[in-house]
Amino acid sequence: MTAVTQPDAVAKTFTLALRDDGVGVITMDVAGESMNVLKAAFADEIKALLDEIRSNKSIKGLVIISGKADSFIAGADISMLDSCKSAAEATAIAAMGQTMFGQLEALSMPLIAAIHGPCLGGGLELAMACHGRVATDDGKTVLGLPEVQLGLLPGSGGTQRLPHLVGLQKALDMMLTGKQLRAVQAKKAGLVDVVVPKSILLEAAVKMALAGKPQRKTVKLPLVGQLLEFTSIGRGILFSQAQKQTFSKTGGHYPAPLKIIEAIRAGVDSGMARGLQVEATAFGELCMTSVSKSLRGLFFATTQMKKESGAGDVKANKVKKAAVLGGGLMGGGIANVTVGKAGIPVRIKDINQQGIGNALKYSYSLLQKKFKRRYITRTEMQKQMALLTGTTDYSGFHDVDIVVEAVFEDLALKQQMVRDIEANGHEGTIFASNTSSLPIAQIAAQAARPENVIGLHYFSPVDKMPLVEVIAHAKTSPQTIATTVAFARKQGKTPIVVKDGAGFYVNRILALYMNEAANLLLECEPVEKLDKALTKFGLPVGPITLLDEVGIDVGAKISPILERELGDRFKAPAAFDKLIADGRKGKKVEKGFYLYGANAKKGKKEVDSTVYSLLGVQPAGRLSLEQISNRCLVQMLNEAVRCLEEGIIASARDGDIGAIFGIGFPPFIGGPFRYIDAMGASSLVADLRRYEAQHGSRFAPSALLLQMAEAGNSFY
Repeated sequence: MTAVTQPDAVAKTFTLALRDDGVGVITMDVAGESMNVLKAAFADEIKALLDEIRSNKSIKGLVIISGKADSFIAGADISMLDSCKSAAEATAIAAMGQTMFGQLEALSMPLIAAIHGPCLGGGLELAMACHGRVATDDGKTVLGLPEVQLGLLPGSGGTQRLPHLVGLQKALDMMLTGKQLRAVQAKKAGLVDVVVPKSILLEAAVKMALAGKPQRKTVKLPLVGQLLEFTSIGRGILFSQAQKQTFSKTGGHYPAPLKIIEAIRAGVDSGMARGLQVEATAFGELCMTSVSKSLRGLFFATTQMKKESGAGDVKANKVKKAAVLGGGLMGGGIANVTVGKAGIPVRIKDINQQGIGNALKYSYSLLQKKFKRRYITRTEMQKQMALLTGTTDYSGFHDVDIVVEAVFEDLALKQQMVRDIEANGHEGTIFASNTSSLPIAQIAAQAARPENVIGLHYFSPVDKMPLVEVIAHAKTSPQTIATTVAFARKQGKTPIVVKDGAGFYVNRILALYMNEAANLLLECEPVEKLDKALTKFGLPVGPITLLDEVGIDVGAKISPILERELGDRFKAPAAFDKLIADGRKGKKVEKGFYLYGANAKKGKKEVDSTVYSLLGVQPAGRLSLEQISNRCLVQMLNEAVRCLEEGIIASARDGDIGAIFGIGFPPFIGGPFRYIDAMGASSLVADLRRYEAQHGSRFAPSALLLQMAEAGNSFY
């Protein structure tokens, strides 16, 4: 293999080496980065490389491959968009990418992408501009266009090329959701031509390059699919349904999905040139929206958090084996993400075999779904199940590095479990409690090694909810914090480190919000109206639906703890005791605020009207949806500021991430603290003072909020 000498001595991102068989291998390796990302600054280098390729008549074919061990191209460098002062500047960046990829596609010799590791965003757009694609069967190889998750659309030809490769329906699904495909899924969809082991990736790509430009395969579709994709009437139906479904899911809060549909349709109806023009213009417009700025801010914040240990410079210990106490839904979910995401063996302890069986069955059912969707192979599924074992005693706990306790909220029981783990684990075994409200210091009060005790609060369902709160009490060691944070990240979670205290952060801000919704219900606001007000604001579910989902009985157990530790503002309405007395625990027993099971109409969500008479109210609905949502939300916002004031959370950034990933606070707003900045602290104080005059001291503004309003300060 002969390297082609570049005229410029500066380190290159793209290098070209000619093989003896006439194939040129382009290797992309961005200096100083763990993953390859595309940057506008590469334009001149790519132009020079293309000039070199066109002038060399001995090149029979080309392969583009990554110089990184486990990454093809993870996307474009999003930070360059923050420097754009206008939509026109962002549009120019998109147009430049379109031009570069158009030139790659126009090369006379075959150009093959050899893909291993993430091939996302601009990386997939580059790969689609190639004439063929070979991908490894490795689990690290994923392909997708996730720009919608940043409030953007694929701006370098993605909206035009993906439909040609996978068909309209699959392309819409991928771009509107940001869904990522494994290599086998991508081959079935038509996005990848060949799937091979990593060891022969380059040779397989070279073979394809020497065989000439691959014939573009027509997407295989059933008759109905053909009628929808290949007739103007059918395409009209497809686009119309996509718009309706998109609006139904987003409530109109996210402009990017509709722009994606618009760009795809322009290309289908008027040709690729027009489609690219619409795509670039839309990219520029979306880049300047507050929604995209909020979502990009969230992306940068979570990326930065991945570099933090939670305990300064302290290095995490490696967790080689974990255990879970309790085989319920929460315990089963924690065990599942530990073996599935982290690849760490888990010992599940329950008081009986049935509990262990339930936890194993729960993991098996989740893995079976992934297998059926071709997300994992049967071998991977069996391998993960083999990592799960169960016991009704503490056998096999001598070499466990971390134990996650997931039993019900009983302080004495949790304290006993700490003693049991200290007796049966090793000296460094971490005891992590999944308590949702009890202070960790109380759980560790009788511990011989309190430095090993920490809180690790997951959210249900564990396999879907991204957040976990890592709660350190005063005696928790930095080593324990760092190890627990690293463990949570390996599980695929976004951990925030919070200070010990009743309710911690997420449940604390959620409790006042839920209580206020309950107060509004007792003031005769209808159940479905309360839920509608908050889903219209942008939350995934309304407060009453959430209460049914979590369990009314769970809320009843948590409220007294918060009230005792934090004061009267957390007192739940006394009328709600009637719900518990009536056996209304929510969805899990098919008896709550809504109808379930045989009493519910199929496909229709209805309120159980008997709940009104039980609470002694007549639904009237005097307030507007905005008035309802504002009154609930100001409680959450005020308490979030109070948590920052008390040091429960370390920063506004952590508070925003905790609320977005923990309770679904609207990402397009950016979190409670960004929302306060947008409205102004003085405006929030005015709202709280008005409610305080009407409803009492539970609305009193926090001291920090008053200071910020007076000084005109913001959190960011």
